[in-house]
Amino acid sequence: MRREFFLRLDRLARNLTPFGLTLALIILGMLPVRIPDYASVAPILAAISLYHWAVYRPHLLPFVAVFLLGVAQDMLSGAPVGLFALVFLTFYGAVVLQRRFLAGKSFPVYWLGFAIVWFLATLELWVLASAFHVTLLDMKAFLFQYLVTAGLFPFVAWIFLRWQQAFLQQA
Repeated sequence: MRREFFLRLDRLARNLTPFGLTLALIILGMLPVRIPDYASVAPILAAISLYHWAVYRPHLLPFVAVFLLGVAQDMLSGAPVGLFALVFLTFYGAVVLQRRFLAGKSFPVYWLGFAIVWFLATLELWVLASAFHVTLLDMKAFLFQYLVTAGLFPFVAWIFLRWQQAFLQQA
């Protein structure tokens, strides 16, 4: 009985890993950095996490969880509530639809897939933010944010790949 309880607890912890790690990246991305105008170009680390789990373990991160993560990103970043929720949902959905193509491919293909889909999500983010503010926002900040996020992808993805190999093989 006791062993069964701990086995269930272990399985629950493993199943909550994608949500927990993505939430941790959202919080990490909000930490204050003493770089002028950093907030406007800070990488969206949660996008890397969403991409990884959409490709390798979408059953561990349902769309409801992606929506909640988007709302958390909105609330912590000061973005209009629903902005990142919508962008995260469309981004995640697009990756899930392409996962058969992306899963098991070489790392450059995996990275290129992220770069393409996240670029489209960045455009969506810019359009929605511009519509919310009823003016065309400066695209340079969005593009720089995209480049920083895509540039950090190999490091964060490597950590996720190792994490998945170490902790989620049984899940």
